[in-house]
Amino acid sequence: MANNVFDLAELRKLIDEQAAVPPRPPEETPEEREALTFPPVATAPDAELAAAVPTVPLVADAIRLTNWTGTREVGPDGHLSPADAEAAAAHLGVPVSRVPLIWVVAVNTGLLRILGGKASRGPLSMQLSVEATLEFWDGVVMDVLDRADDGLTGSAVVDGHLAEMLATIYSVRSGVATANLARGILQSHEVACAPGPMEMRKIAASLPGELLEALSLLAYCGLVEQTPAGRTALTPLGVWAIRRDLLREGHDAPTTAEVEVFADLSAAELVEALVKGSATQSAVAGWLERRSPESAARDLVEIAATGTAGQRGAVGAILEELGPEAEAPVREALQHPLTRRYAASWLHIRDLPAPALSPEDHTWLAVDSLAALMHLSGPAAGRIDPPEPGEDLIKLIGDMPGVGHPDTVAVLDMLASAHDDPAVVKAARKAALKARTLEHARKHARKHGHR
Repeated sequence: MANNVFDLAELRKLIDEQAAVPPRPPEETPEEREALTFPPVATAPDAELAAAVPTVPLVADAIRLTNWTGTREVGPDGHLSPADAEAAAAHLGVPVSRVPLIWVVAVNTGLLRILGGKASRGPLSMQLSVEATLEFWDGVVMDVLDRADDGLTGSAVVDGHLAEMLATIYSVRSGVATANLARGILQSHEVACAPGPMEMRKIAASLPGELLEALSLLAYCGLVEQTPAGRTALTPLGVWAIRRDLLREGHDAPTTAEVEVFADLSAAELVEALVKGSATQSAVAGWLERRSPESAARDLVEIAATGTAGQRGAVGAILEELGPEAEAPVREALQHPLTRRYAASWLHIRDLPAPALSPEDHTWLAVDSLAALMHLSGPAAGRIDPPEPGEDLIKLIGDMPGVGHPDTVAVLDMLASAHDDPAVVKAARKAALKARTLEHARKHARKHGHR
């Protein structure tokens, strides 16, 4: 990492540690995962997907289990007795270990209902509309994924990384080799759980077999299939369901149709859509494909050089997708007061010659990034890439008035009004007063100079 660039997450972490402003929705905390952008996918027609739902082995077995159950006593936990579970497994021709999953799906989707210690046919009929069938399928997949906490696949390691494994497969429509899936799980497990060398060796030895078993179960659940090349890919129903789950988790997972509407916008229209939150970062790749990097960068730099902090944040998010081929117009941005710092950071990241940024430049960019958050809506607010302040928030606040950013007062007022830490509020109020005094002095000097 270069000394004068960093991810917005670093700045947000700095603020989050001292009570996170601007306020976030209650369900979102600094400890939770960041929103991710996934490549656009082409989903099958809804009618075609709905027609495939009853053919999923898990769904077909849930229907068969419902018919077999009739009216039957269940245990205090709402499940079949061990003897009945064995009999159900024999009737269905499945391992008895799969019966609890089939039972949960049948009960939770309404195929079965449990009243007074007895299971009987539920209110759900499979004569459903297309929309209702897909909602049923969504419920089935939620039941499957929810059981990862209770030992869905029989492998604690696979269950612990099931969501990210499915997201990985979702991202690669051509499929992922089993060896690559295993390697990714091992790396994630090592980072997340920090097992000792001996434990890692045991996991590495057992994981390939456990992963094959898990993939077999996920195929039974209708989520994955093998490609002709022997890779694991999501089924069309799997694509639909995993996308729905990613959206529920707050990730950016568009369809190709959703991003195509942005591809022919002008640079100004795309930036405006990003600022308003009507477009997400996923729209950027399709937009860039329709124009040369140099022309795209030149249009974007022009907007950033005269625009608001929010527009600069959106422009920066688009420029991050471009490589050295956009160097010429970005280098021209070094001549503009509002873009020179961003241009220098962009060039440094790509190991291209660029002027060094001073501590004051870093502070200016931190102010600009916080100002951008006041302009941006939705996922766009998570795409800015400001330089690292490299200091605690209170010191950063103290330095803000001296850098001459046009939005300094607004940012400090935001911190003073929204922050929970009294020390931060006090520092922001003091700095805001100083910033107003300096701003008044500058206006007076300009007025005096014009006389």
